[in-house]
Amino acid sequence: MKAFTRACLALTVVSVLFGCSPAKDADVKTATSAAEGWLAMVDSGRYGESWDAASAVFQEKISKSQWESTQGGGRSAYGDVVSRQLKSASYETNVAGGPAGNYVVIQYRTKFANSRSLTENLTEIQQPSGEWRVAAYFVRPVG
Repeated sequence: MKAFTRACLALTVVSVLFGCSPAKDADVKTATSAAEGWLAMVDSGRYGESWDAASAVFQEKISKSQWESTQGGGRSAYGDVVSRQLKSASYETNVAGGPAGNYVVIQYRTKFANSRSLTENLTEIQQPSGEWRVAAYFVRPVG
């Protein structure tokens, strides 16, 4: 029994020191899945629907009509998504310009038909209901 207790204590210490948390891992997985569903809306040109599905934090930064206009012009120039690969996803409690909360910051390396590979940056915020919604999204050159 002492060996089991020591093993549990050691695992707890490692988890605390290195930030390993099954709960955070589950949040990252759930938020990433939500992000992929949201990106599917954007990829299919359903910009208004994607704005409706985003968080209040997102909606306060850009109006629905601005979002539809900028995505309609920008995304059509890129062409269809050829491939999208998850580069990173990390759990955060603070992000620049956002209120305190639970976030997952996600990066994808995405190849579009009419463009070189780009980095899609997407931040999900956890809602009081536990649901994850997009708080920020932007695309930039890989670098």
